[in-house]
Amino acid sequence: MKRKAKPKKDRVVAFKVEPRLAELLEKLPNKSAFIRKAIAAQLGVACPLCHGKGVVPRGVNEHYGPVISRHNCSACVKCGTSLRVPLEEGELVADGTGRIEQFFLGGPLYCDGCYEQVPACSDCGWHIAPEDVADHLRQAHHE
Repeated sequence: MKRKAKPKKDRVVAFKVEPRLAELLEKLPNKSAFIRKAIAAQLGVACPLCHGKGVVPRGVNEHYGPVISRHNCSACVKCGTSLRVPLEEGELVADGTGRIEQFFLGGPLYCDGCYEQVPACSDCGWHIAPEDVADHLRQAHHE
């Protein structure tokens, strides 16, 4: 059986990132593969307000801003505790940034206690409950 050749990757794209993101990327075993997958995933999930443009008209902002502020809570996927989701980088608490960044990047959201109890994935570093590891590996680490 003949194997399908992988597409040649001969173009380099560079971009600047914040120091914290650079540290996270350095911990990955294959940064390039992770970045390719993240970009492909993000292109398929545009912001419902700005449709991927990064800005919204003033009227949309004035209408939805208060709604987002009032409804910026989510539940811990393990224990169900209601958690406030920071809306700006300045709101991140130093010891909670890992779990919030995981959530912002599409991973599960845990409260501080559950995040510390749940083991980290050896491939990407996300904290994943043992009962969810198989789904995580299938969704996040498929080739």
